[in-house]
Amino acid sequence: QVQLVESGGGLVQGGGSLRLSCAASGNIFSINAMGWYRQAPGKQRELVATITSSGNTNYADSVRGRFTISRDNAKNTVYLQMNRLKLEDIAIYYCYANIRTSVLVLRDYWGQGTQVTVSS
Repeated sequence: QVQLVESGGGLVQGGGSLRLSCAASGNIFSINAMGWYRQAPGKQRELVATITSSGNTNYADSVRGRFTISRDNAKNTVYLQMNRLKLEDIAIYYCYANIRTSVLVLRDYWGQGTQVTVSS
């Protein structure tokens, strides 16, 4: 059993910052990529940022330069530092991890989601 538990969402004024965290726990053999996706009301879920186990990162164009993804492999945790937040960043943010629970079993896991709201 693997769980991803997110924290750090909330309400912030436009231009402000928030930091999301997501910790993976349970029967973990190894973790490949981790990342964040988001889903705004009435829209499809979209990629925000991903990071490989070696630290290579990828960002959506809409957040590049404002958001920074990082991870602590010893803690099985991924972070998303969000700066200069805009109204268009309002969404539920979901943590993602590609986790190997044994030599033969590899699958994707998702967190429960955390709400990010930006006020004008």
